This record gives sequence, structure tokens and C-alpha cells, in this order.
Amino acid sequence: MEEILYKSTRNSKLRMSASKAILQGLSEDGGLFMPTKIPEFDVSFDELKTMDYRGVAYEVMKLYFSDFTEEELKHCIASAYDEKFDTENIVDLVYADKAYYLELFHGATIAFKDMALSILPHLMTTAAKKNDIDNDIVILTATSGDTGKAALAGFDSVPGTKIIVFYPKGGVSFIQERQMVTQTGLNTCVIGIKGNFDDAQSAVKNLFADKELKASLSAKGYQFSSANSINIGRLIPQIVYYVYSYVKLLAEGKISDGEKINVTVPTGNFGNILAAYMAKRMGLPIDKLICASNENKVLYDFFTTGVYDRNRDFKLTNSPSMDILISSNLERLIYLATGEDDSKNIKLMNSLKETGRYDISADMKSFMNDFVAGFATEEDTLAQIAKLYSDTGYVLDTHTAVASYVYDEYRKKTGDDTKTVIASTASPYKFTPNVLKAIDKDCASEDAFELVDRLSELSGVKVPRAVEEIRNAKIMHDKVVEVSEMKDAVCDFLK
Repeated sequence: MEEILYKSTRNSKLRMSASKAILQGLSEDGGLFMPTKIPEFDVSFDELKTMDYRGVAYEVMKLYFSDFTEEELKHCIASAYDEKFDTENIVDLVYADKAYYLELFHGATIAFKDMALSILPHLMTTAAKKNDIDNDIVILTATSGDTGKAALAGFDSVPGTKIIVFYPKGGVSFIQERQMVTQTGLNTCVIGIKGNFDDAQSAVKNLFADKELKASLSAKGYQFSSANSINIGRLIPQIVYYVYSYVKLLAEGKISDGEKINVTVPTGNFGNILAAYMAKRMGLPIDKLICASNENKVLYDFFTTGVYDRNRDFKLTNSPSMDILISSNLERLIYLATGEDDSKNIKLMNSLKETGRYDISADMKSFMNDFVAGFATEEDTLAQIAKLYSDTGYVLDTHTAVASYVYDEYRKKTGDDTKTVIASTASPYKFTPNVLKAIDKDCASEDAFELVDRLSELSGVKVPRAVEEIRNAKIMHDKVVEVSEMKDAVCDFLK
């Protein structure tokens, strides 16, 4: 099998193995790692459709993580996709109102981040052994709500690791915050910041780039890595569920072999939809990639105009995990669109850093013709939840509702009836107040767990274990800092 190496989007001459790229997370030049080649499938869809999720995961990941042995990779997959998921399939595909909803929320923290963050700790600890790393790995991450808890759960008590999560205080849902601040494990640290997700993410990137801090940590036996979707150890596992959804439809006779589908993804940091794009580049028959934004519609404007401009008001919405104005993973698509020209990419990223915007060329815009974009207002989002519940009894969370609304509008506008998979990224229980605002306007309770019980009554869906566990859980983390104090907070935790 051809070895796939990884290079930086800001230095194409850099080359390293998958295991080293997973450990490093972010390139030292501030770039993101990309495979030297996007591989093609080496097994047929007829073969893949007979496999369970773990089997499909191996066939996809072996192509990208080529320095892992078969035994190592299969052990990571088996350790990740086990009884912590509440469905034997790992993900379920549910048909409702002219679309197939790919339920990615059956893991330990009821959000799609579990799909990759269940395996990342195993990839990382295996990679450390392969590369004779003696330092403790310090996972440093910013979250808009879901990554934080999923990463904390994944790394909880994993030997040789510590994890520090920053989240925007007041910028996540009650359930999201409660899941994080009740996290156990001596190696875990959760800190609220007085700012938004973009503030946290930019500060974390600056900490990665701080050479003085890096040297100080190394002297103490630590090294940073990332659990955000900038880490290829998170991005590549996300490709798997798009492949699985296709072969599942094939196995059930819903599509024929080679028939194209569309994919709609609620999009914030751009990693989830980028994984679908990479699946397409591998040979998965995807036609359109429908990028759904909320009122922070920087990506909608970008795909519509060719101008990326974060110079706008940041809005707190009812789909908080998408409240992002700096979509980090978009850099990977920009890099590909430049023809993998690192100098052109650097120029655009410097423009974003210095002026808050950049313009892409007509050729680059044409390269992205596979993408279409739409957005939903907060009112659109709630109306879509109410509509689907009224018509089908199926309950969406607010983020999936954004994607569902955008898909409906796309279909009305284009008449495109191509079978479509919508990434359902979180359980409605994670955003219960807003979901109930849509489907039970008479519910007056303000108690978070009374609302949870009411949603269970209406939906007929049992309250997930992840929610039951935090009803009476003790608050373990209550620290809140200014953005300027984040570096000190890291040093304090690591002593």
C-alpha cells in the first residue's frame, strides 16, 4: 500500500507520517496538515455494503493512516466504536420528509463529535508509542459546545495525557456546559472564557505557536496536541460515516451502485463538510455538498460571493455550535483550490489575520462548484423543527434543523430531487429549551431537567444516558478567565 505522508498547507515541502501529524495536531508554521494525496478506495461498494461500521472504518482509515499496522488500527477502531454507543449500528440512518437523516449522536456525549473523538485518544497514544514519545501529551482545545465534552470524555484518565478545554462562558447551551463542568478525571481541566468561540480558538492557536511556552513545557515533560478538527486524527474518521451512509443506502436498495447522492451539513468550523468533500474526492458518488449556516453566515456569503469576511457582528443563536466566524478547516479547501500552492494560501491567510477578509480568484471559485450554500434564521430553525415534528413526529435539534431548512429551500429553488443525506449532528436533548419552544409552545417550565422529561414524553424517545448522568452530578470545574489570562491558566493547571 502506498504510504500517505502529511504536509502543511503553509509549507508543501514539509513531510511527516500520519502518526507524527496526529501527535503534533497543528503544523509549527500555523498551517494545517493535508495528505500528500487523497487516496481512492481499494475495495468496491459491493464489498463495503456487507461490512459493519467498524469494517468500513478500517477500509477508509487504512488508506490515510498508512504507518499504522493493521493490528494497531483495528485495535483503535474496536476500542472506539463499542458499547458506549447506544445503537449497535454506531450511526443510524432515518428517513423523514424526503431526506435521510444520518444520526451521528448515539455516542457518549450525544453529538457528532463523538464519532471522531472516541478514536482520537487511541490513535494518539498508539502514535506516541510508535514515535518513542516520553512526554505527556497535553490536549489543548477550544470548543463552541460539543468538541469540549466529547474530547474530555475521550481522554478522561487516559495515561500519559492531560486535556484543557476552553469554552465561551454564556455561549453554549445549559446541557453542553453542564456536561463539561461536571467532567471527572484528574487529567481534565475545563475553563470558561469571557469572550466568544473565535476568541478562544485564536488564543489556542497562539499558544500552539508560542515557542517559548513550547520550550518551557518540553523541559517539564509536556507537549501540546489538538483535539479540534484541525487534527487529521479527527478529520479522517469523519470521512467514514459518509461512506457508511452511502453503502447502507446501497445495501437497503434505496440507491443503485454508482448513483449520486447529495449531502447537507450544518456547518461552523467546516471540518464536517470537508470530510464529506474528501469522501467525494476518494470516489464516493456525491454530487452536491450543501453547506448550511445559521445567522453567522460567513460561509454562505463566501460561497455566494468568493469573499471571506469575518468583519461582522458575532451573533449568539439557538444553534450555538455553529456560532463561528473563523472557519479554520476552510483553509484546507482553500489550499486545494490554489492547486496546493502554499505561497498563495499563506497570502490569503495573512490577509484574513491582518484585515479579517480575503478574496479568492474566479478559478478558485470554479474549483468549489461542488458546494452550494444556504442559511437559516433563528425563526426558520424553530419553524423547521415544528414542521418536521408536525408532519412526521421526528424531532430535530437546532443545528440539524438549520441543515434541514437549507435543504428544503435548495430543493424548492433548484427542483433537484437527488436522494440526500443530512448530517444530524446532535440529539435534540442537547438543546431542549429551544426544541420545546418549537414543538410545545405552552410549556412554561424553566427547569432544564423538567424540560428534558417533557421532550421525552412528546418524542417517545428515552432520555439519553449522557443527560441522565448529569442530573445530579457535582460541578468539578468553575474557573472563568479573560482571554488574556488563558496562557497563565494553562501553566497553572500543569504547575
